[in-house]
Amino acid sequence: MRTTQNRKKAESKIKNSFSSLMTQSTAEFPIHSEVNLASYNTLHIEAKAASFLSVTSQEQLVSFIEKSKPGYSDLFVLGGGSNVLFAGDYNGLILHVAIMGREVLEETEGHIVLQVGAGENWHETVRYCVEQGWGGIENLSLIPGTVGAAPIQNIGAYGVELEEVFQSLEAVELSSGKVKTFYKKDCRFGYRDSIFKNELKGKYVVTQVTLRLSKKPELNTSYGAVSKELEKRNIDNPTIRDLSEIIIDIRNSKLPNPDDLGNAGSFFKNPIVSGQKYEYLKREYPSMPGYELNEIETKIPAGWLIEEAGLKGMKYGNAGTYKQQALVIVNHGGATGKEIMELSNKIRTTVKNKFGIELVPEVNIVD
Repeated sequence: MRTTQNRKKAESKIKNSFSSLMTQSTAEFPIHSEVNLASYNTLHIEAKAASFLSVTSQEQLVSFIEKSKPGYSDLFVLGGGSNVLFAGDYNGLILHVAIMGREVLEETEGHIVLQVGAGENWHETVRYCVEQGWGGIENLSLIPGTVGAAPIQNIGAYGVELEEVFQSLEAVELSSGKVKTFYKKDCRFGYRDSIFKNELKGKYVVTQVTLRLSKKPELNTSYGAVSKELEKRNIDNPTIRDLSEIIIDIRNSKLPNPDDLGNAGSFFKNPIVSGQKYEYLKREYPSMPGYELNEIETKIPAGWLIEEAGLKGMKYGNAGTYKQQALVIVNHGGATGKEIMELSNKIRTTVKNKFGIELVPEVNIVD
């Protein structure tokens, strides 16, 4: 009862804030009420948004902000929903980014500068670039989500991170409607991290992303599973298409299709520990894998920690960890955000007690 009352109260507040906007500009800003978000998140969690608006252009977004002046506490920006967990109903406005389009801004003998709308599907963009022979993001094949979310998360896989091909992005400031360009140094990229997950979290909406891709790419095949698969297929001089297809096959063998089994991909970040701590744990767990990042830090696969803790394939109500990859939390059907959260906390506690390592969610939790 209290949840329902709170939602209605919040919805009333939002409707009052946008009342003139909704009555005068409904065609320009079609704001919907009580929207079920199950089809807008890859975990397929049943949660309702008090209000929902899908924006299809940067100009529309700027106009909306200038006319409505939404408050940060009442607004959540949603892309493809592949890296988000709705822990319950959202009592504010969901701003869904659906800005599409791809445009070559510059072309030289060796490079392509490509601008992509934030609402474009990331994997479809990778496929498009591979088909054109533009290299640099083939290792990031089949990562779910939209282009706009890629720099926020600084997505990475199989030895490559987005920042390596990133040139700039355009974003709209929610408080003013001003458009700002962020270059690589401005984004403060880190491991699955950027300025947009820290001091600028919730303050900007990414609308366009610009990538610098190579016509003569140097392929990164150093990741163990990739090099083994190349050897298995007797491919000595792989193309970007070869590499993309191999990574797609590897990911499909490890990760469930969200259309078949709701999930948000890797639920936790791979923890980074001191080299000293890794060596200590390695003595107790000789099979523990580790990837040396520098002289003082080592990255440990979170999936290995969860599996070693005996949690691979476990079920918790309608939720569980994937039977083929412990790092993935899945919705077996009808799981609530609360169930996913409880399972996440159970995993974190178990791993912390066993290894002394704190797992940090990679998924953006909205409550």
